[in-house]
Amino acid sequence: MPGPDFPAASTGTDWLPASRTINRRGLRLIAGVTAVAVLGLVFYAGDAANAFGDSADKQTPSHPAAGWQPPRAALTGSAQPGAKTSAFGQIILPDLLIVTPTGLTPQQIASLRKINRVRHVITFDGARISVGGQQLNVIGVNPATFRPWVPLQTASNQSFWTALSSGDFVAAASAATAHGLIPGDDYQFVGASSQTLKYGLAAKLGLTGVDLLVNEATSAQLGLVRQVAGLISAPGVSLATLKAQVTAVLGSSVQIVVLRSQLPTATVPTGTVPTNYIQLFKASAAEYCPGLSWTVLAAIGQIESNDGQNMGPSSAGALGPMQFMPATWASWGTDGFGQTGPPNVMNPYDAVPSAARLLCADGAAAGGKSLYNAIFDYNHADWYVNEVLSLAAEYAANYP
Repeated sequence: MPGPDFPAASTGTDWLPASRTINRRGLRLIAGVTAVAVLGLVFYAGDAANAFGDSADKQTPSHPAAGWQPPRAALTGSAQPGAKTSAFGQIILPDLLIVTPTGLTPQQIASLRKINRVRHVITFDGARISVGGQQLNVIGVNPATFRPWVPLQTASNQSFWTALSSGDFVAAASAATAHGLIPGDDYQFVGASSQTLKYGLAAKLGLTGVDLLVNEATSAQLGLVRQVAGLISAPGVSLATLKAQVTAVLGSSVQIVVLRSQLPTATVPTGTVPTNYIQLFKASAAEYCPGLSWTVLAAIGQIESNDGQNMGPSSAGALGPMQFMPATWASWGTDGFGQTGPPNVMNPYDAVPSAARLLCADGAAAGGKSLYNAIFDYNHADWYVNEVLSLAAEYAANYP
């Protein structure tokens, strides 16, 4: 999916046009980088697939109990044991990224917040500027308030946010790869002024078209356009309705990028199956494990694959939106919601019901300690259970 066109940075007397040769002595940038598009940017839609990757295999107890066997789900355990959601308080699931030509006014921001069922709105600076001689989309954010809007593993990465807060710039994982950014090296940013910034590290952001992040102080120095972009979270509203309401507030010049995870086209008649992941989690819990809160399935889906955006295989060989190991899938794979043929681990209409069945067989519907044990069986680690339950509470609060 292509990203939005960010406006150029404010043009002061010391602004350097993108075509001007920049002295990059001591600065690093990959030589053969892809040329920028006519309207200014090469977008990295691959970073919209902002799942957690293969950062860890399944965690097993240091001293397993007698007779202990590997958990049947045998997932990758994507989140690291040290990555705790408590480090930042909450997760907000963005539905839309918006970019305006000249920046959002206070009145427009207030109107966005008043749209029916909009729960959260955040705005930030941004511009297309020269970085090491290449035109990139840079946004300027408050790390503390921006952090809940990114994928769980990124939000849990304290080193990423410490670097950003300290004045380094950080990157979307796809942009860092495309441009060969080297952690610890200096790069020249040229907007309203020229700043030499150290590159910290990269992570998956899930924000199509956003390449680099700087903090608010650096944003002001670079002359990024104030409040040019924003993220909106509106649980329960159809995307068509939400986009129409946002356009009514901001006008036809606003650029809107959909970030809400969508299901692939179903192979059964329209109207008979869920059309987005929230609906799928709710329907799967109700049909395949009555008594299990759908929020548990939602939390597992978010942690394991960011709702189907990282389908694997993981480093351990797990596959699909719920990250089943092949042997586990052979036992628990289920055709759900009218699907036909052999159960397909890559198909969310099969994978999510299968996860519900597996959890139910372990007693998840009973709640309490039984729920804890069932999640523990899904990924054999206490930290994993705590992350699932914490994120499930966020879903319950934001998606009533």
